[in-house]
Amino acid sequence: MPPSPIERDPLLTEPSRLLSSQYTEDPTNWPSTSVTSVVGSEEERSALQFNELKLFFSLLVDSIPVILSYILQNSIQTISIVITGRLGPHELSVAAFSLMLAFVTGWCVALGGTTALDTLGSQAFTGSTRPTDLSVHFQRCVLLLWILLVPVGALWIFMEPILLVLGQQEDLAKDVQFFLRLLIIGAPGYIGFESLKKYLQCQGIMQASTIVLLVIFPINVVLNIGFVHYTSLGLFGSPIALSIIYWLAFALLCIMTYFSPTHRNNGTWGGIQFRAVLQQESCVSFFRLAIPGILMVGTEWAAFEIVALAAGRLGSLPLAAQSVIMTLDQILNTLPFGIGVAASTRVGNLIGLRSAIGARHAAHAAAFLSVVVGAVVMITLMSTKNIIGYLMSDDVAVVQLVSVVMPFVASFQIADGLAGSCGGSLRGQGRQHLGAFYNFVAYYVLALPLGIFLAFRSEYGLKGLWIGQLVGLTVVGISEYVVILVGTDWECEVEKGVRRNLEEAKRLAQIGDSVN
Repeated sequence: MPPSPIERDPLLTEPSRLLSSQYTEDPTNWPSTSVTSVVGSEEERSALQFNELKLFFSLLVDSIPVILSYILQNSIQTISIVITGRLGPHELSVAAFSLMLAFVTGWCVALGGTTALDTLGSQAFTGSTRPTDLSVHFQRCVLLLWILLVPVGALWIFMEPILLVLGQQEDLAKDVQFFLRLLIIGAPGYIGFESLKKYLQCQGIMQASTIVLLVIFPINVVLNIGFVHYTSLGLFGSPIALSIIYWLAFALLCIMTYFSPTHRNNGTWGGIQFRAVLQQESCVSFFRLAIPGILMVGTEWAAFEIVALAAGRLGSLPLAAQSVIMTLDQILNTLPFGIGVAASTRVGNLIGLRSAIGARHAAHAAAFLSVVVGAVVMITLMSTKNIIGYLMSDDVAVVQLVSVVMPFVASFQIADGLAGSCGGSLRGQGRQHLGAFYNFVAYYVLALPLGIFLAFRSEYGLKGLWIGQLVGLTVVGISEYVVILVGTDWECEVEKGVRRNLEEAKRLAQIGDSVN
């Protein structure tokens, strides 16, 4: 079926509605990518190449504040662990283990659930006839993810018996449970911050969360030192400090949003709308995207934590080397993550604009950018593999083991980049379920069984665990890239986006009519 004609809406051509000049050149006016165009005039090909180059650098610029934001956000937990760890090895173990569990069981609800806004929010911003529909999606995201926190909170409250069944020491299980109980206080603030950050990113406002995190970073250090080392709270001052930080971050981002001239010009805030937020069909649509998004994030995180736990069974030296490698990998992972966020927003916005060509080019540009960045990281890691371990350890044996494993870590950087960027493009389309499926198969059917077998049965040790991760990430990256390259009907995705926006607008209009 031929693509439907682009419907011109005055709202879609106002600069404030188009990411404040990010789309001043309408991608729907790019030269067609049909066969006749490919063999067409030199001017058409030059124009297409110029727009692709602009798109490449635009995605790069958008991804930089997201990368910095993610680094700062990770550092909040890292600083807490470092400060608490100075109390002793038990306190270090409790803090690290508690925050690992918080990530896998709780924060994945925030980071995965808000990926629904990558689809609904970004497409509504440019595609809806009512700018305020975006704020309804945001409010619904916050409320429904808060509801999902209820079972998470119950799990944290009764974590001790679960850990005892899993073979953990009694004193560790007891303290981890109390640590998580205190951290529940900050969990709603964490979700609020993540949701509001996505709400702004859907509008192309990428720097706001970075500025907030730069402000709260020193506050986090002061609060953690004060509560942990200068009060009787000790270890349990850490979750209290983190809870304050999460709520403070949410509050500061709310203030920045209120005073943002770009946000004001976009006209996306329509006030609190409880009836619209709780509309049943819209809530179901949200969960259809949020649940796969949670699985998409959670399955990957859990897989890497399982590798860390497995490394601990190999002995103290492999565990120390694993800690160094995991810390480096978490830092490096911010690069494809940032590109993926920029890609999801851009692809979703262009689908909302009904530009199949623009969305396709944005997805391909993001994939190319991730390959370039991944190649640079791979070359850097390979050239520094013998010394990079000294960044975090003075132990020669640890550094030598890191140098042996590092080539495997370097080898999956391009695949990791593709997984990040193409995963972002899939979220922009509303196909989070594919990412969740590929992650599950790659990690739990292939990577973990292979890695554990090589580590414990074939005497590869720590190398075996990371060979498994190399296989898993390669499968995810290639699979998602193939979907973007040949497995996406972009005209169909545009039609889905149009239908999604129209259905939401119709439901909200019915609520408005019933109120009147």
